[in-house]
Amino acid sequence: MANRGKAAGKKAAAARKSSDSRAGKKWDRSRRVGARVPELGYYLIVTDTEETERNYFEGLRDSIPAELKERLVIKVEKARTVDLVRKALEMTGQESQYRIPWIVFDRDQVKDFDEIIKVAEKYGVGAGWSNPCFEIWMYAYFGEMPVIKESYTCCDRFAEKFEKATGQKYSKNDRDIYRKLVQTGDERKAIQVAERCYKRCVEDGKRRPSEMWSVSNVYRLVGEILNKIGFP
Repeated sequence: MANRGKAAGKKAAAARKSSDSRAGKKWDRSRRVGARVPELGYYLIVTDTEETERNYFEGLRDSIPAELKERLVIKVEKARTVDLVRKALEMTGQESQYRIPWIVFDRDQVKDFDEIIKVAEKYGVGAGWSNPCFEIWMYAYFGEMPVIKESYTCCDRFAEKFEKATGQKYSKNDRDIYRKLVQTGDERKAIQVAERCYKRCVEDGKRRPSEMWSVSNVYRLVGEILNKIGFP
């Protein structure tokens, strides 16, 4: 009798376990996915260069305090300019529920500059663009974004500014560029300067990014990330 009761109890327990498993299958999947989701976000940044932009954002990623590194993830990838949006969408893929995709690129000599930005916005991909080049955003760390229309002129003038401020030569493949900017410049002021330049162009009736000199809305992406890690 006791054995029959024990067997019945085991059978009932097994039935409950099976039923709970079926009922909770979807929840369990969500919980497993949720365990991987960084609380502060998973930023996927796709850029069209192996140098400046990539080094800058990887430096920003590496500067995240150790206690937050699992809560805020930044992944930087490269793609051809014309493939930036497609690459961002492809890489978001199955993890679209928690990835935050951005593309980062320069005006420079890019054809369809405005169109790439429109397409990105259409598909929910953030567009961090700089006109004429990414160096104009880094220029803001030193308190200004002078009006410059040509990329090569912008790069040359930024190099002069950088050397004067840091005592070092500027190099596009400097993997330590982000740290140097933060240590010798003012990051909060850079965001304020860039935002002010953007708003000034809008007030002047300029609506297309290709018309805005000198402007970089990369400040939006950087500011968003910094605010999540408690930037003062």
